[in-house]
Amino acid sequence: LRGVDVVFPLLHGPYGEDGTVQGLLELAGIPYVGAGVSASAVGMDKALMKALFHEQGLPIPEFCVVRRGEWEKDRASRLAFIAAVLGAPPFFVKPSNSGSSIGISRVSTPEALVQAIDQACLYDRKVLVERAIDAREVECSVLGNEDPIASVVGEIVPKGPFYDYASKYTEGGMSLVVPAVLPPELLEQTRELALRAYRAIDCAGMARVDFFVRRTDLALLVNEINTIPGFTAMSVFPKLWEASGLPYPRLVDRLIELALERAADRARSHPTA
Repeated sequence: LRGVDVVFPLLHGPYGEDGTVQGLLELAGIPYVGAGVSASAVGMDKALMKALFHEQGLPIPEFCVVRRGEWEKDRASRLAFIAAVLGAPPFFVKPSNSGSSIGISRVSTPEALVQAIDQACLYDRKVLVERAIDAREVECSVLGNEDPIASVVGEIVPKGPFYDYASKYTEGGMSLVVPAVLPPELLEQTRELALRAYRAIDCAGMARVDFFVRRTDLALLVNEINTIPGFTAMSVFPKLWEASGLPYPRLVDRLIELALERAADRARSHPTA
């Protein structure tokens, strides 16, 4: 990596966006685009992320965490725990550390819940069980280091039952409505919460924050933050910035600028001999 000015990680899943690559680049003293080690780790671990959001007072869906070792030892007690915390299905079941919606299931029966947890355990030792709500899905992109800014808000309309891997990466799997058709005050609240979520994990560079808007009362709930959002032709992050007046080439330039700014700031705290 000698002679490299800036690395732009575009990696999803474990080792790519969980702080591992970021830590390697910091050890090598190479500036890189995006969040640092700790923010990347929290952004990847949904259980930690949700706990932090809850501690910061951000509105989130109800959830609980099942650990693989406990599940394999005593399923009945874990099912009772889930029922005590969340009641009856429907639920979303997710590996805590997984990207691109891999291993995620929506379940409506106790039998399906068991199968979904078994499947999620193939991907991680921690499984998030979250109350499924009847909601619209909206997203907001964030850009910046110490003084981040939020993009316009877009709404995801998946062709399938929920926004899964196929919806994200298959042409025609979803449509994006920009700006989202919501009351102006709710759009502003979404942008404000996106910035709060970004700051809550001490993010830098970029992120996409995903939300649920409950259909019954338009209540806004933070779903998750993605510290390495997609940059494909179908990806939401650059499209939201395009709609906000920041075209793709300028977006990339700005991300590189932010990476260099962060590296310079880090050098002030960790000077080399």
